[in-house]
Amino acid sequence: MTPPLDTPPTEPSQKTGSSPGRMPMDLSMKRPSAEAEKKRQKREFLFIGLLVVTVGLISYAISKASNYGANFPISNTLLMFILININMMLLLTLIILVFRNLAKAYFDRRKKTMGSKLRVKLVIAFITLTLVPTVVLFYFSMQFISTSIAYWFNAPVEQALENSLSIGRELYTHIEKNNAFFLDRIAYQLDKKYLSSSKKSALSNYIVVSQRAFNLDAIEVYGKNTERLTFSISSDTAPTTLNLIAAGELQKAAQSKGIHTLIEESGGQELIRSIATVPFRADRQNARAYVVITIRVSRELVGNISSVTRGFEEYQQIKLMKKPIRTTYFIALSIVALLVLFCAIWFAFYLARSITIPIMELAKGTRRVAEGDLSFHIDVVANDEIGSLVVDFNKMTRDLGISREQLALSARMLKEQNLEIEEQRQYMEIVLQSVSAGVISLDPSGHVATINKSAERMLQVKSKHVIRHHYTELLGGQESQTAKEISEKLENSGNGINFPVSLAISGKPRSFNVHSTTLRDDNGNPMGLVIVFDDMTELEKIQRLAAWREVARRIAHEVKNPLTPIALSAERLKRRYSKVVAEPVFDECTRTIIEHVDLIRNLVNSFASFARFPTANPEPCELPPIVEDCLVLYREGLPDIEFTVEFVNDIPLLNLDRQLIKQALINLIENAVAAVRGRGRIALSLSYNSLKQVVTLEVADSGTGIPDPVKARLFEPYFSTKKSGTGLGLAIVNSIVSDHNAEIRVLDNDPTGTRFVIEFPVQAPA
Repeated sequence: MTPPLDTPPTEPSQKTGSSPGRMPMDLSMKRPSAEAEKKRQKREFLFIGLLVVTVGLISYAISKASNYGANFPISNTLLMFILININMMLLLTLIILVFRNLAKAYFDRRKKTMGSKLRVKLVIAFITLTLVPTVVLFYFSMQFISTSIAYWFNAPVEQALENSLSIGRELYTHIEKNNAFFLDRIAYQLDKKYLSSSKKSALSNYIVVSQRAFNLDAIEVYGKNTERLTFSISSDTAPTTLNLIAAGELQKAAQSKGIHTLIEESGGQELIRSIATVPFRADRQNARAYVVITIRVSRELVGNISSVTRGFEEYQQIKLMKKPIRTTYFIALSIVALLVLFCAIWFAFYLARSITIPIMELAKGTRRVAEGDLSFHIDVVANDEIGSLVVDFNKMTRDLGISREQLALSARMLKEQNLEIEEQRQYMEIVLQSVSAGVISLDPSGHVATINKSAERMLQVKSKHVIRHHYTELLGGQESQTAKEISEKLENSGNGINFPVSLAISGKPRSFNVHSTTLRDDNGNPMGLVIVFDDMTELEKIQRLAAWREVARRIAHEVKNPLTPIALSAERLKRRYSKVVAEPVFDECTRTIIEHVDLIRNLVNSFASFARFPTANPEPCELPPIVEDCLVLYREGLPDIEFTVEFVNDIPLLNLDRQLIKQALINLIENAVAAVRGRGRIALSLSYNSLKQVVTLEVADSGTGIPDPVKARLFEPYFSTKKSGTGLGLAIVNSIVSDHNAEIRVLDNDPTGTRFVIEFPVQAPA
């Protein structure tokens, strides 16, 4: 059976904020739910009730067993043995429960469990209040029971019972002796005078006379064959009371050679029927007849004798169980005493639990609230001040939970707003990073707040180096006059201003178109500037190239027309007048005219070619064979120049116009040949960058190199460092490269010379 006094189980205490030298109180006791608590209380009350009822029933049984005058079914020692064992089991159960709960209280006190001190104090108080009166009552009860048992089993009582039983026995003995006397006389007379068949009526008369003379209740005569011959009964005896005696009973008288007595019950009376043979004390072979005398014993006398006999027998049985009865009473009183002690301890635990459980729940709830769990609810039901405290605590946690939910809702809304703002900011950053124009924002003090990737690329700076720096640092080493003009325009921009500016970026001149706008808040107060600028350098180059092409077209048209008549006229003069005019000056002048006309015609043809530059028609093809085709003629015609080629094996197909690319490559090789002046080294290489998806073509020479100022204008039309150059070769190369969505750069070679680098995109449009 599960003990009903289990206190709520405890968990190992946690050291949280305990002072040095003092163990923290264990607050981790697990509390069962309200329904489980109610079920356990019902089990406890049911157990105590059953225990009390069991003790009461056993006490009642023992008291009835000791009352030997009562008709109680405890006439053997087996039932007493069972009662003693049941009492012993109950006694052991109570002892185990008492010591178990005392040990639990002790160990809880050692572990400093929450509420253990109060529980120990209550247990000690209740034990003190119940133990002393219980011990006193137990002592006097045992004295009273011992005196009572000694009184029950004293010598006079036993002697009186024995004397009463002897009186009853003497009565029956006296009746049997009288019956023997009467049977002897009657049997003698019957044997001598009345057993012949002729004297049957005389036999009946003799029997009637003898019955009346001896004052007997009945006389019966049975023949040798056990049939009843005659009988006589008194007037106050009913004939129905005399049953025929069985043959076997009659023959027992012959077998015993004496008197055989039967005791029969009839109507609450006893009939003492004595049987003898005729002649008296004859054996079975010599018996001629059987005579039976019946004496009635009254109902009152039978009851008294039976009561005395039964009382004496019960007294003897109880006397044998004297010690077991005393032991049973001792155990029963011990059970009652332990039951009282048990109830006191249980009530102490119950009272302590009713106080400590709410306190432990409050402590646990306080810790849970401190950890942020505001959903904790205490289900302890109490109608006292502690219950009010629990209700207030639950209300506090509920209010805190509502407040936290409201704060969480506000925080969630704020977070959503922040996320929306962050998304807008990221979207603006993506937009700013995606636009091709450079964008820079300045705070009211002129420091850079933001800069996009395009601005970093155009100005060749890093955002981490310019953010929170003054915008003048972006101008770097620009001429003071240029920086001053830009600063003045920005400071006087007002609501917005557009202006062009030229800057040297990494030593290269770049042209920008700048738009500045003032940022203002809702009140119109300035918050800074937004500067948007575009790199116009390439656009200006294209515009200049278009202008030069138009100029070349017009020059070719206007100059080419008079060249033919001039040449024809010079040749006509030479043919007609060369024989007439013998002066060498004439031949020299006509020859000079013809040569310079040819020179002008070649120049006009170059202008015309530049103006009528064809559109590229790219198709998938391999670049290495084009390079090899271009080098074949130069290797054979220029043996003093070392030509080297370095290719990789994974060059992908490119969308190229074969003829235009060959023309551009020939122009670059021609420039390299001119740079090495007939003797030196020219290297061509092809490489592929799979990450950037770019194929790089390099043409490097070992000449004297190109100065940086010249590099900036190298691809402009009509710009040339050669005396006889037209300045259109590299311009045509740049145009061809641009038509293939490629990029060309000029770099210094190591250790001397120049490198032209062309980067072709692999996924170029067809």
